[in-house]
Amino acid sequence: MRFDTRLIHSGQPADPLTGAVNVPVYLSSTFRQSAPNRHRGYVYSRSGNPTRAVLESALAAAESGRTGLAFSSGLGALTTLLEAFPTGSRIVSVDDLYGGTWRLFEHHRRQFGVRIDYVDMTDPARVADAIGEAPTAMVYVESPTNPLLRLVDLRAVARLAHRAGAVVAVDNTFASPANQRPIELGADIVLHSTTKYLGGHSDIIGGALVLSDPKQAERYAWLQNAVGAVPSPFDCFLVLRGLHTLGVRMRAHEASARAVAELLVGHRKVRAAYYPGHASHAQHALARRQMDGFGGIVSFEVAGGRGAALRFLRGLEVFTLAESLGGVESLVDHPASMTHASMPRKEREAHGVTDGLIRLSCGIEDPADLADDVRRALGRI
Repeated sequence: MRFDTRLIHSGQPADPLTGAVNVPVYLSSTFRQSAPNRHRGYVYSRSGNPTRAVLESALAAAESGRTGLAFSSGLGALTTLLEAFPTGSRIVSVDDLYGGTWRLFEHHRRQFGVRIDYVDMTDPARVADAIGEAPTAMVYVESPTNPLLRLVDLRAVARLAHRAGAVVAVDNTFASPANQRPIELGADIVLHSTTKYLGGHSDIIGGALVLSDPKQAERYAWLQNAVGAVPSPFDCFLVLRGLHTLGVRMRAHEASARAVAELLVGHRKVRAAYYPGHASHAQHALARRQMDGFGGIVSFEVAGGRGAALRFLRGLEVFTLAESLGGVESLVDHPASMTHASMPRKEREAHGVTDGLIRLSCGIEDPADLADDVRRALGRI
């Protein structure tokens, strides 16, 4: 089946008891056993739930993986991912990271003796050098990155990591499986904040891991149960509902982002604009090679720093100032004071997250209305 068909049908049979086309929401926390440890596959909803099982199967199909695991948040998924790496492990991570990931790496995992080294992964040679410095357990990637939309050559990095015996995990939240499937490009594990494009309606918090190797999947299924950061059955239902329209929505998100990017690139009040789908992007050729589409996120830096950025934000009418992204409504974020505020100023600015940087999550409104909104707000600067 092609991608849009898989989203609706793979791993989602009609309910065998009633014939319901959509999976029921099994709100039970526990399940009857006919005798001690004799049951129908479900014991306790932290360990497994029928609604969650359908979502996990659908997630695996969407990402071309073997096993999907659902979590209560993207950071819950990441925390569980990191639990497999004991004291003394080394992680080589992309340097342009979501602020919450950086916070978890720096303020939590380091105290347990996990070494984390950051590298600019836009150049595979730098990744090779970093991996060669010391034994590496995992290479952690975002592509496109948050918030500067830098790309990583996933095939090249996967080859380098596997040659060194390292696992490759890719946060695919920005692209979504509609536009990029890292497992098909050599990755071992894909991570998502399902809060974003997969849910798509800004009404749930969730996360996911999708794995390609059955032995790894068994280990992480055990950790999922042991750590316990699992979603409610109703949240699983909402993510599953969102998955059904992911392909259609992503095409609409991209149409919006293209219209906004065309306006921003070369605008006299914009110092730099970042969108992988625009020919001006430094890695546009790589985007065309490894992505099926370019998503709905556009970042740009206004001339004039923080003051200009704040005037721009006050001038918006359609875009809503709020954290998160990937919903049907358009959102705007000021990373330096919102999503990346946990990073020290020196650290964020070293990676390009300046006070003038703005991140737009272009929704599925009429693209012309979004472009007009951005144009008016730029006029306030």
